[in-house]
Amino acid sequence: QEDGHARVLRRRVEEALRGSRMVAVCQYNSMPDEDMVTLRHYLRKHHIHVQFVLNEVVRPVLAHSKYRNLLPLFVCRNILLVSPETRAREMLRVLRGVPQVNLLGACIDDTILSRQGVENFARLPPLEVSQGQTVAALSVLSSQTSSLLQRGPAHLTALLDEHIRRLRDVGEPTEPPPGQSTG
Repeated sequence: QEDGHARVLRRRVEEALRGSRMVAVCQYNSMPDEDMVTLRHYLRKHHIHVQFVLNEVVRPVLAHSKYRNLLPLFVCRNILLVSPETRAREMLRVLRGVPQVNLLGACIDDTILSRQGVENFARLPPLEVSQGQTVAALSVLSSQTSSLLQRGPAHLTALLDEHIRRLRDVGEPTEPPPGQSTG
């Protein structure tokens, strides 16, 4: 019967990991139930779900998954914070107010990060903003390239027109007479 219960728990952990782009491992120190309900509520508002896991259940699951590098973090009472989206900024904001839950590390978009790495990731602008900035920079560069390419021939044409005008003003012929050597 215990083996069946462990299998069910293991399957729940596998499903949580499979559908998540962000998996955070936190050390959990006991806290009042109402504080835990509040924590879950604030995290759920950002589509982050709290998973209480037993090390005996989660270690075999992690050992055979892409999250195996998170295994050293499972040494005490842990909880998993899982989300189908990368909500590191919101997660850190909520966890700052809860000293009983300490972030140890995370895997975000298949990248293992330390606590400091998660904090750095949270400071990054959203992907859409970065893509917009890249597109804007490339547009400026292409328009500058186009104007530089047009500037050369236009400048050469202006210089030649000026040269022809000066030659006409002086009264010199624009072409040497036929049969006359230029050198």
